[in-house]
Amino acid sequence: MFEYFYHEILRRTIVSFGTLFNNINIKHTNDSDNTVSVMKVPLAYSPTQKFLARLEQVPDLNKPVQMSLPRMSFEFLGLTYDTSRKVTTTQTFLSGLSTDKTQPRKTYMPVPYNMSFELSIYTKLNDDMLQIVEQILPYFQPAYTLTVDLIDTIGEKRDVPIVFEGIEMRDEYEGDFSQRRALVYTLRFVAKTYLFGPVSDVSKDIIKKASIGFSAGDSRGSTRDLTYRVDPVATKSYTNNVVTTLVGDITNSVTTIEVANASSISVLDVLVIDEENFRVVSKSGNKLAVERAYDETTASQHVGGSNVNLITTADAPLIELGDNFGFDGSF
Repeated sequence: MFEYFYHEILRRTIVSFGTLFNNINIKHTNDSDNTVSVMKVPLAYSPTQKFLARLEQVPDLNKPVQMSLPRMSFEFLGLTYDTSRKVTTTQTFLSGLSTDKTQPRKTYMPVPYNMSFELSIYTKLNDDMLQIVEQILPYFQPAYTLTVDLIDTIGEKRDVPIVFEGIEMRDEYEGDFSQRRALVYTLRFVAKTYLFGPVSDVSKDIIKKASIGFSAGDSRGSTRDLTYRVDPVATKSYTNNVVTTLVGDITNSVTTIEVANASSISVLDVLVIDEENFRVVSKSGNKLAVERAYDETTASQHVGGSNVNLITTADAPLIELGDNFGFDGSF
């Protein structure tokens, strides 16, 4: 816990919100309804108080250079947890690298948070303000959905609704006629985004390849790569494949047994007598050297004439849920 990670999710959401309003224009016409000027409204990330302070500091209308209106600014105000979009905190999902989908990555489900924004619009003329507002409000009914690439390393894109919550209007014109007038409209929005935790490399948790050292004569330190394939192996004879019978009683300690006919039995086969598994180590006629209590079974006494079952590949598909099956470890 508390390992370092930084997905830039909050920053990406702030930038995405700002780009919604970076192409607002106003037009001025003459008495003949001919367009005499078209102006793109500048947009900045800044609090409303900063712009109002700058207006108050340059009130002289005769100065050749001053802050021009109209302008817009937006600000990120706060972050709150959204319980209505909560999911199971321990649930995870897998994804792949955006450049290579064969490399799996695992992360916990994202945490829903609401980001509060304010968009402030400053104009000198009422008509300018109305032009800007009419280019914004029709898209929010009351939400406009953005698709944001929250984590580019795994290509995790999410739809982030931007919900319009209300508008506040002010007319800053107090003072004498030498002071500038400023209409200020403040629009409030909430972006419903998600925060992700660290993204782990699943391949680090899975042994896909192993490198071992071995010695041969005087040569040491050589390595070779082993790629393992793992298949489930049954530990019971689900098909009741009886191949022979036991000759004579055996105790729980003997390691050589005799069967009536060993023609169907090979070295490394696993036999089942009653509830005990026997692994064949060697074979001589009908006599078998065996490893007792194989597959974590219990060595016990068996009477002559007991059925000897052979576990085959036909038993593997019949493995019961919860069966403590093994692996063949072939490579």
